[in-house]
Amino acid sequence: MWLLYYLLISYVLLCLSLYWLFPKMGILPYKAWVPGVNFKEWSVAVGHGPYYWLWLFFPIVNIFILAGLSIDLVRSFGKMAFKDSVLAVIYPPASFTLIAKDEKSVWIEPAWKEEHEYLEQLHALRKTNDTAKITRLQQQSRYAKSAGREWVESIIFAVFAAAFLRMFILEAFIIPTPSMEGTLKVGDFLLVSKVHYGIRTPMTVAMLPLLHNTVPGLGCESYFSSPSLPYYRLPKISEIKINDPFVFNWPVGDSVYLGKTRSWAAFQLQNNPGAAQDCRGADLRVRPVDKKDHYIKRCVAMPGDSIQVINRQLYVNGKPAVNPKHLQYLYHLTGGSGAVNLKRLEAMGVNVYDDYAQGGNLFLDEDQYQKIKSMSPGIELIPAQLPVSEVFPPGQQGWSFDNYGPVWIPKKGASVELRLDNLNLYNRVISVYEHNKLEVRGQQIFINDVPADHYTFKQNYYWAMGDNRHNSEDSRAWGYVPEDHIVGKPVLIWFSLKNASLRNGINWKRIFKSPNTD
Repeated sequence: MWLLYYLLISYVLLCLSLYWLFPKMGILPYKAWVPGVNFKEWSVAVGHGPYYWLWLFFPIVNIFILAGLSIDLVRSFGKMAFKDSVLAVIYPPASFTLIAKDEKSVWIEPAWKEEHEYLEQLHALRKTNDTAKITRLQQQSRYAKSAGREWVESIIFAVFAAAFLRMFILEAFIIPTPSMEGTLKVGDFLLVSKVHYGIRTPMTVAMLPLLHNTVPGLGCESYFSSPSLPYYRLPKISEIKINDPFVFNWPVGDSVYLGKTRSWAAFQLQNNPGAAQDCRGADLRVRPVDKKDHYIKRCVAMPGDSIQVINRQLYVNGKPAVNPKHLQYLYHLTGGSGAVNLKRLEAMGVNVYDDYAQGGNLFLDEDQYQKIKSMSPGIELIPAQLPVSEVFPPGQQGWSFDNYGPVWIPKKGASVELRLDNLNLYNRVISVYEHNKLEVRGQQIFINDVPADHYTFKQNYYWAMGDNRHNSEDSRAWGYVPEDHIVGKPVLIWFSLKNASLRNGINWKRIFKSPNTD
């Protein structure tokens, strides 16, 4: 609701500033309060046609239209300085009020119309190469800009447009790990739609544009955690469905150490000697939701579902899940009459660049498994299991990635009984994701200092797993994906490099392929 309140208050302030400004423009002041009429009068006054203002009804486009109209209005009063345009874009009510209350500010001319005519004349003269007339026109026109200002404005507009597109519509990602092999390969460049599951409005507002959470080369954070805005999501085009790949912020990425190879959650350093070594000397970083690292996995279970993994097979609500076509497990290759040709394996889609492949350990889907078995007499592919030091929830005994659960996935509005023996399944949800004070005093659970034996969830949660089930750090390792962490839906592989390296070549067959099809 905060976004709605902000927009309503800003609209009222905009109308008030126009009410003060319209008399200087020769427009009856009451028209500033009439919805639609105020924007039409404003648009026509600065030189646009009578229907131009209707663009304000088109989402996303309207932001750029409003910015352009605001600049045109202040320039119609002779405010040609760069700072005047910046203020008009950042907050029009403030800019318009300053002009309205300044007795020296007077209406001069419809800026958009006059600038448009100036640019047409300039373009025509440049075709004639008449330097003298060009110079004279530029000296006489208030709309002439220095080359430096033109460059600055063009760069600012390009950065603003790109940052806006990245923030609200589409963002580009590259697949860095093999957790989704062979559906998504290391080196695939993805476009991710932020519209499909509902645009998540920015929470962190003070940041460097076009950067996510670190500054390249410097390694410092690219944002300030405050001021911040509360979570809000615009209406969605589609719901997340079972087996949809989706992009989300890493749920446990709020407290991380940046290692030489990757980010590690604080709790992982306690259980993983390799993580501690990788992060030696690194400082703990605390990140807001929208600045946590991005992950892509497959949504294998929905809010309210129960999941369990038995002998590698995932079960949802007691029934075997439909497995992705390229579901992979780890096998150790032995036997055969001679060495296996890695180029031949690569042609089958096997990731031969993985460190495991050098020792005869291969992550294979069922089709690859059968093809390799038939390559040479005596070949054996022995199922292997990666050692897992810890699974979700922490301290759980007897669970592994191949035999896991059962786990119930929280659903908004649903309640669960809280006991000391099941609290580790929900304590992070209650305390971190839903911002409650959770304590255990003796044998009693307290939420916000009130004794609690039940808890009702405030949002939906999802279960995410990688298609490469033996090489994917996913919900089996760190738990549920909260709805407010969801970023978007991958819609296109627009480029692909083998193992993310141009030296290894380009995956031509993967370019312009949908990431949502097998």
